[in-house]
Parts: sequence; structure tokens; C-alpha cells
Amino acid sequence: MRRDNRQPNELRETRITPHFVHTAAGSCLIETGGTRVICTASVEESAPAFLKNKHMGWVTAEYAMLPASTGRRKQRDGLKKDGRGVEIQRLIGRSLRGAVDLCALGERTIIVDCDVLEADGGTRTASITGGFVALCLAVEKLMKDGAIRFSPIRRQVAAVSCGIVKGTPLLDLCYAEDSGADADMNAVMTDQGEWMELQCTGENRAFTHVEFETLLSYAREGIQSLMRAQREALTQPVCHLPVWVAATDNPGKIAELQALLGGRYRLVSMREAGFTQAIAETGSTFEQNARIKADTVCRVLGYPALADDSGLTVEALGGAPGVDSALFAGTHGDDKQNTARLLQCMRDKRNKSAAFVCALALARSGEETVITMGECRGEILHEERGTGGFGYDAVFLYQDGRTFAQMDTQTKNSVSHRARAVKAMLERMDI
Repeated sequence: MRRDNRQPNELRETRITPHFVHTAAGSCLIETGGTRVICTASVEESAPAFLKNKHMGWVTAEYAMLPASTGRRKQRDGLKKDGRGVEIQRLIGRSLRGAVDLCALGERTIIVDCDVLEADGGTRTASITGGFVALCLAVEKLMKDGAIRFSPIRRQVAAVSCGIVKGTPLLDLCYAEDSGADADMNAVMTDQGEWMELQCTGENRAFTHVEFETLLSYAREGIQSLMRAQREALTQPVCHLPVWVAATDNPGKIAELQALLGGRYRLVSMREAGFTQAIAETGSTFEQNARIKADTVCRVLGYPALADDSGLTVEALGGAPGVDSALFAGTHGDDKQNTARLLQCMRDKRNKSAAFVCALALARSGEETVITMGECRGEILHEERGTGGFGYDAVFLYQDGRTFAQMDTQTKNSVSHRARAVKAMLERMDI
């Protein structure tokens, strides 16, 4: 047993108090066991000189231990910081920058100061975890002040320490454990389960692959708990969700996509984001048109853009209306006329087989566009049933004997072509 009776994979008690320093744009006090760190975020309305005319901002960090933070007085940093402090603040800065879309931040700098009041191990990882909260609160203030329209926070970030003490892998080392560790590791992870940084050192002995995997498992579990504490401290988490722009103004599609994303991202229409130009959908397939829309919106706005290109394919009509589903009757988006024409075309057809198809494209600056597909098979009825949904939902009969227009939202979102495409997208992104 550990001296505080914790299990090997158990965190110390963690408390995050937001708005701890009222004069800062964002701040918190983070306490992990005996370690206490004040994190404050300040905003400067200019970017560093090396980013001049690049239309992007910067996030950086400074770290310091107060003289009485340890049992023995620590001398204050002078003009030249000690090497350990410089290395730690660079780690904090890298970690927090990884959470932010610097282009969406605009030409401004957010400085996160992490001042250690008491040090009992894990001060750098506590600084990252608390620094993220302070950063989010500073961004929230920028949004409330009208300086930026959408949050540039793209992902949640937290960190924890772990190590091997007397042959046993342990999570969240206190100072006594850390000072006698055979090996130690500092782990920084995103809410998508991706590792941003791993600092692993076999100080007194090398460690095995099995021990390394155990430490990773402990770190993942611990960081997920720390992220819950972060979300609890951020009482309005919707303000800090990464923003994706839906490359559409169709409210039905946006509502479905937002529900299917499960609150992981905040979806806004392209018009709400400031994109008003027409996009020429010149592709001959759903995949091509989805890519065109996502790439265009992302290039113009700089935000990640999610484009859905979907429609109905009917076997008896040679795959029509297909990519022309929204303008089958001649007027784009006229659901009533489109459905009426479809019923007219199917009046004498014996083969009623059809499928809703969805191509989903996610475009992000500097990254390859991701495209996933979803398909839902059914039949075309000779008349409309149900009052819900949109598009051709009222004449598309699913295998359970109901049309999409007769289903409640939850049921439709569990079986639809769009639901399947979104599920594939989240799997591709390992969410």
C-alpha cells in the first residue's frame, strides 16, 4: 500500500477552483494532493513578431515555483531562469498550443502563468491540467467581449505523472514516491485519446515493454478522470467545445448531425460562421460533392468543415434521383415537389428497392480531408406516411415497417444513412 493508502492506479484527490484570480482573463487553483498551483491566463492583443502578417495567434506559458513551495526555500528566478523551469514551461506551452486553432485565435497572444504554491510532486502535469481551464476561461471572456465569434479550442488536454517505484507501476506520484522512483513518466493526452507528449525516463533502471504499457494504461485512466474535473470546473462547457462548420444551411441536416456527434463538437451552419457564397457542386458522386463543399468552406473560413452530401437512389430509376435529390423537381430544396415527382415516376414500377446514401467529408487546415460513407436500404411507398423528418423521409419505408417520417429522432438517428456515416467518421478519428 502507498503511504496515503491509494491503489497503484488511483489519483490523488483533485480539486479545481475556477476564477481564483479575479483580475485575470481566466484563472484557477488546481490542487492534486499536496500540490497546489495557481494558473492564470492573460490576453495580449498582438501576436509575436515571428508571426507578423501570418493571421494567427500564439499560446505560451511561464512556470515558477514560489520560494516557500518546498520544504526548503527556493531562490527566486532572476533574469536567467533555471533550466528545469524553462524545460517545464516549454512543455506546458506545447501542450496548451496543441489544444488551440491558432488561426481561429486571431492575431493575439494568450500567456498562461503557472505559479506553484506548494510542491508535492506532479507540478508540471498539474500546471497543464489547470492551465487548460484558465485558457478556456480566457477564451470564454474573449467570446463574451465580442473579440472572437467562436471558440478556437479544438481539443481538451490534461496531463498526469506516473512511474515505477520499488518495481511497482504507480499513477500520480507524490514527491516521496517520485524522488525514489526507478522510472518516471509525464503523459499529456487529448480528449480523443491521442498522446500529445510522453516524457519517459529510466532514472535508476530500464523498464520493460509490459511496464511501459501498464504506465500508459494508468495514465489514460487518470487523465480521463482529470478531464471530468476540468469539465466540472468549466460550468459552460458548450463555450469550449471545438467548433465545426457544417457546410450547409439545411436546419434538418444540421440538427441530425449535431445529435449524432453526441456533444463532442459544436456544429454551426456555414451562414452563421460568415460563409455566404454559393458552392458549385460539380461532382458526379456523393463523395465528390461532399469533398468540394468541405474543402471550400474550410479554405475560406479556416475552421474544420463538415459536409454532408446525401440523397436517395432508386433501383427502378437507374439510381436517380441520386446527387440531384435536392432538385429532382427543378427547385433546390423543395421537398414537397421533389417527393411528388418521385411518386409520379414510381407509379408503374414494380421494383420499389431504394437506398438513402450519405457521404460525409471533414476538411481541416493542413490535413487530408476524411470521407466516410453510410447507406440505409428500404423501399419506396406509393404514398406518404408520417409527418416527421424532411426530404423523402415520408415515402421511404425502412425494414421495420415504418417510414423515416414515422420514427422518433432517436430511432432514426440509430439506423439512418447519416448516422452510419457519422459513426464511421468518429471511428476514423478514433473518438
